[in-house]
Formats: sequence, structure tokens, C-alpha cells
Amino acid sequence: MRKRALAALVLSGLPLVPAPAPAADPSARVAAAVEQAYRPLLKAYDVPGIAVAVTRAGHSTVFTFGLADREQQRPVTRDTLFEIGSVSKTFTATLVAYAQGLGQLSLDDAPSRFLPSLRGSALDRVSLRDLGTYSAGGLPLQFPDSVTDEAAMIAYFRRWHPSAPPGRQRLYSNPSLGLFGAAAAAAMGGDFAGLMETRLFPGLGLTHSFIRVPASESERYAWGSGKDGTPIRVNPGVFAGEAYGVKSSAADMIRFVEANLDPARLDPPMRQAVHGTQLGYLRVGEMVQGLGWEQFPYPISLERLQAGNGEPMRFEAQPATRLDPPQRPTGAMLFNKTGSTNGFGAYVAYVAFVPAQRIGLVMLANRAFPMPARIAAAHAVLEALAAEAP
Repeated sequence: MRKRALAALVLSGLPLVPAPAPAADPSARVAAAVEQAYRPLLKAYDVPGIAVAVTRAGHSTVFTFGLADREQQRPVTRDTLFEIGSVSKTFTATLVAYAQGLGQLSLDDAPSRFLPSLRGSALDRVSLRDLGTYSAGGLPLQFPDSVTDEAAMIAYFRRWHPSAPPGRQRLYSNPSLGLFGAAAAAAMGGDFAGLMETRLFPGLGLTHSFIRVPASESERYAWGSGKDGTPIRVNPGVFAGEAYGVKSSAADMIRFVEANLDPARLDPPMRQAVHGTQLGYLRVGEMVQGLGWEQFPYPISLERLQAGNGEPMRFEAQPATRLDPPQRPTGAMLFNKTGSTNGFGAYVAYVAFVPAQRIGLVMLANRAFPMPARIAAAHAVLEALAAEAP
């Protein structure tokens, strides 16, 4: 029965990319769940291409659908580079936790310790922990349009005044997370993109992840599709690299998920960094905000997971409570992060994993489609993975 089901999927046109060991092959249930959840999205939302990777008990599989480049008719592969948008924040958080483990910063530090141009501003009373959990006191989702360079960014932060005390509310913010990463790079004495590409990605075992896509990888870089179908890529901007600038493949991203599921495979400093991103620092309703990752009690219903990733959580200030000391995960928890680029209009990404079940999922696409549909597809596949978990 299992062989017949997999054969039917192949004949249906689903490009499966199995891992080499037989034990890594997905079950028919998981493969069918991926097919049923993701293939309809191509037509429903005119998505050129999607890559989905799943992992269960240390074995991963990548599924690919559609095209990375409609004009050139290049298919999506396991190594196609997608813009992962705000999922980049989980890498930025890992770099900060790495710097903390090396003793180069403390999350209690103010950013002005490392960025002297901010001294004397309201940010003197804000910690890196506040920046990393979007709880500095009202930093907005985006910079104003007038902030186009470093000088304008510094001037903006020097004029900024909080609307709430640090740690009292969560307001999702690219400037907040961007400053978090910039301060870490300054603490480490390096360029943010260079530190990511020469220290963080290699330390996590990632070989096809970049801030700056090199010419040698340009053929792997998918074209995003704008609202009118125009080929599009990310707009550069202040803190683009720190907040939403990573380009990665499904194969690399599932390795990153597996590193989070089993940090013991990493060298000690990187292992400590990954553990640091899985602590909870802020409670916001049922959600616990960590560094990069958002945590939910598991199992979780589709409705609660959609609400936890809904527009109020992305666009509105939410009352929050600091967790002091930081909270280690208690019981089974689902970690997730969503991402998109170009004003939520081009590429989209979703990553989720459950350490207690040893399962995880990555979805990368080169055209945006609604958040409820993203979460519904992922939830269905996670349910199938959980049913197969040891």
C-alpha cells in the first residue's frame, strides 16, 4: 500500500527529493499531507513555486512544486534560494546569543554601549533583551520612508520617545530587531553580513544561506512575484540584513530546524547560542516571545495557531509580562516564525518545530499568499508528522 501511494504521488507530478537513506523517506501519510496541503496553493494564489521540507526523528525530506523563475522556466529544487523575510530574525537572534555566550555582550546592556551615537537618547533605558523581544516601548513595524541611510536612522532613534515602559508591551518591529542585530555586530567588532556568512551559517552547518547572494549562486536564486506578477526581489533598506535579509534553501533551512531540535550536534558555543534562542523572555497571552522564535503550548489547534500569527499580533501593541528569570520550555512547545519581503507582497516563509515530538517543517514560496492559508497548510502537515513521531 505504501509503495502504491508513493507511486501515485510521483505520477501526479509532485517532485519528491528523498534523502539518501531509506529511513529518511517520508511515510505515505506525510507525503500525502504535503501534497494535499501545498499543491492547491499554486493555483489558488498564483504562486510560481514552493519548497517544503519536513523532518521527523532526525530524518528530513524536501518536496518541491512549481517554478523558481517563470521567465526561464527553472523548476524549484531543494537548493533554490528564497528570500525568507522575517524568519531572518531567528538567525539574528542566534548571532546575538552566540555573542553573549562568548562574553562579548549581555542582554542587559543598552545598545548605546556598542553604538555610541545613541548615547543620551531614550534608548539608554532600553536593553538588548527589550529590543530582541519587541518590547522597547513602541518602536514601529517599519522606519518612516525618510529613513534611508545610517545617518537618518541614528537621527530617528535619537528623536524617538517610548509610548510605554520597556517590557510592558510587545509591538512587532523591524527597527527594534534590526538595532538588536547591529549592536551585536558592533560588540563582535565586525560587519553584520560578514559575521553571518563567515561565522554563524558555517557554525550551523549551512552551505546555501546568504545575506549577499554571490554571483556563483545567482542561478539558484528564485525570482519573487509581485502582486501584478512582476518579477521582484527584496528592496534594500536600513537594517535589511538584520531584520529580513537572509536568502536560503529548503535543504539548508531544514538543517537549521534540525539544529534547533538537536543542538547537541553543534560545537559548544553554537549549541549554547541555539539554547539561548529557545528561552522565553516575554509572555503575550498564550504566546511566549523568545529571541526570534515564538512559542505556543503543544498540541495546538489550528484556530489558536492562526490567532497567534494573526494581524493583531503583527500590527498591534499587545500587553506583555516579562519572564524574569527567562523561562525554559515547560512541557511540549511549538516554536514558529513567519516571514515575507516587499511589504508582505513577494516571497513568504514559515518555519515551525516541536522538540518534544522531534518534528519540524519549512515552507518557502516566491509569491505571497494569506497567512491563514500558510498556517493551515503547515498545521495539517505537522499533524501528520506528529502521528508518525516515535
